[in-house]
Amino acid sequence: MARRRFSLLYQKEPVSELASWARRLAVFSLVATPVSILVVRFGFLDFKPALATFFGALACAGLSILVSFAAFAAIWQNGSRGMTRILLALLLDMLILAYPAYLAYKYKALPAIHDITTDPIDPPRFDALARLRTGEGVNPPVYAGLYSAEQQRVAYPDIEPVSLDVSPQKAYDVTLQLVTRRKWLIIDERPPLPPQRIGRIEAVARTPVMGFREDVSIRIVPFESGSRVDIRSSSRYFEHDFGSNAARITKLTDDLNEVIDNAKPEKKMLAPVDPQAKGTKR
Repeated sequence: MARRRFSLLYQKEPVSELASWARRLAVFSLVATPVSILVVRFGFLDFKPALATFFGALACAGLSILVSFAAFAAIWQNGSRGMTRILLALLLDMLILAYPAYLAYKYKALPAIHDITTDPIDPPRFDALARLRTGEGVNPPVYAGLYSAEQQRVAYPDIEPVSLDVSPQKAYDVTLQLVTRRKWLIIDERPPLPPQRIGRIEAVARTPVMGFREDVSIRIVPFESGSRVDIRSSSRYFEHDFGSNAARITKLTDDLNEVIDNAKPEKKMLAPVDPQAKGTKR
């Protein structure tokens, strides 16, 4: 009987208006965040307004957290209802802000560079891609320079050229297959034809969530008895890439080595034997 009376008394207590607003803000942010991501990814608006919609959605989640704390304090003082709404709001807010928090960690942990290459001395250049890297807020097509190279060396010491025991043509074909499999937008492709036998691939990759464009240039050249592959990946926007370019180069390098190691050895053409020299004695 006492428990029922307590339940009736609790139900008569008013619901905290702050708790209701915290839940409303969290639900709005839960809907607005993926919508803003789609706006940014597919370019429904210009770049800056589209990005502003995303940060606006995140700001709603942050405001929901502040309102939740205020609602908790109000409930503690006046005994009103609404704890369930506060907990739901905080859960939604944490789900929304988890990935931005992860990016904030990477922002602090990694150097503020956006141009990564396996050859800082002579990086693969942007030819066809240079036309796409123009306009306000776009990083220039020229390499970021030795200061960036030094920071890259410290943060990503494993980024190195890829040496393969196959011909430049074979290395080019395998690299082009891997680029196509990743569904990067190929802007230019030039096979390693004689006499220089230098192959080039230029493509546009996208970041997984927001879809920011990052430009990739790959160069294949003869090296000793095989070939050498150099890769450059550079963010088109922002001075900090959160490690995405280095991760892209590392994954492409690993896949390239794996495919070549598992491939059948190339057939090498033997030089024809001179029949007149066959019976010659010295």
